[in-house]
Amino acid sequence: MGHIRAQAVRESGQGDVLAVYDPTPGTAPAGATFAESPEHILGDPRLDAVFICTPNYMNKPLTIAGLQAGKHIFCEKPPAFTAADVEEIRAVERSSGRLLRYGFNHRYHASIQRIKQIVDSKEMGRILWMRGRYGKEVDASFFKGWRATRELAGGGIMLDQGIHMLDLFLFLGGDFDEVQAMVSNLYWKIDGIEDNVFANFRSSRSGICASLHSTMTQWRYLFSLEVFLEQGAIILNGLKTSSGAYGDEDLAIKRTRQKTHQGTFDAEERITYHTDTSWGTEVMSFLEGITTGSDKMQSSSEALKVMTLIDRIYGK
Repeated sequence: MGHIRAQAVRESGQGDVLAVYDPTPGTAPAGATFAESPEHILGDPRLDAVFICTPNYMNKPLTIAGLQAGKHIFCEKPPAFTAADVEEIRAVERSSGRLLRYGFNHRYHASIQRIKQIVDSKEMGRILWMRGRYGKEVDASFFKGWRATRELAGGGIMLDQGIHMLDLFLFLGGDFDEVQAMVSNLYWKIDGIEDNVFANFRSSRSGICASLHSTMTQWRYLFSLEVFLEQGAIILNGLKTSSGAYGDEDLAIKRTRQKTHQGTFDAEERITYHTDTSWGTEVMSFLEGITTGSDKMQSSSEALKVMTLIDRIYGK
């Protein structure tokens, strides 16, 4: 992730990568040096902003330290382990006056931006319900690192991957205040590291319902987001990633011409996205937020909503 973010900063033309810290340093980006520790990064007076691309357990303390050092902070998800952790971070953010944003990258995929445009325009009416499935296959080697330890990872597949789908539910449908969830580690049997989550959400205000399945026993890579509205449906299958494991993004938009018992439908519109420009778009939004204040990224208040629901899924 650090390499991806560094490349996006360089390609943006809006910033330079001056220093990097990694416990196993390799080749530094052009023009950058390797720092001796995270503290040297946070204390470097040349730096305006810091990208935190670390194992989950380091996200909260490094974010707080970075804000206190007067740096703008971009931190990968999850923001922390609990909603209470995020509240602590937000208190420091308010006193620091610095910009804090989180890497919920899926919002910046072109297909998701198209869905958001349709939803916000109300051209297809209100959202009625959403369904999201996000799964991958892993083998035993997946657990040789920090992800196999609850104290370092904070949780399993929901915190690792399903959190992106949950963020998209909130991005498109607003907040949810009712939660039902089942959490399972039936296959890998690692305490505190779930391999499946089935969760349902509902907003008592809007009535929108959403269903999520997050899994690491999919045995094939899958991303599917379905949004059903009063006047049609938007269905996204696939997600363009660097690995290519989830395929191209195939977006289907099906509109109803009029409301009848049978449902009269227009022809389906299909868009396929073969490339992913989300990394550059996301980083540009962060950098523009620093210089112009026009940033529209996932803020700490939205991160708090995500983690509040994560707490309820995990029964905290």
